[in-house]
Amino acid sequence: MTILTTVLILLCVLLNTTAQILLKVGAEKINHVSINFTNFMTTVWQIAISPTIMLGLTLYVLSVAFWIYVLAKTPVSIAYPIASLGYITSAIAAYYFLGENLNILRISGILVILFGVFLVARS
Repeated sequence: MTILTTVLILLCVLLNTTAQILLKVGAEKINHVSINFTNFMTTVWQIAISPTIMLGLTLYVLSVAFWIYVLAKTPVSIAYPIASLGYITSAIAAYYFLGENLNILRISGILVILFGVFLVARS
């Protein structure tokens, strides 16, 4: 795996994490998100006019574009486990930006993921 591919995987993780935080913030700003027939179009409209959600979706699409490049250059059995760093960055970002809980059980899970990524990266 080249340095460029590694950097792009990490960029995908960063873009995806930022997108998830923006989508969460945008979803919280919409008073009522509902997926039922009567409110469906109202919800779609609220999503479409939300700058936070639109920015989150844009970053997510950009992440996918880079990810396609990564998959063209790297075995998925190596790239995807490394991309699981997104679970860690999302948990940490949610803690700092959204005030979500980061208890000992979640921290333990983060350490397990880090160990798994280390093993995959070394192979």
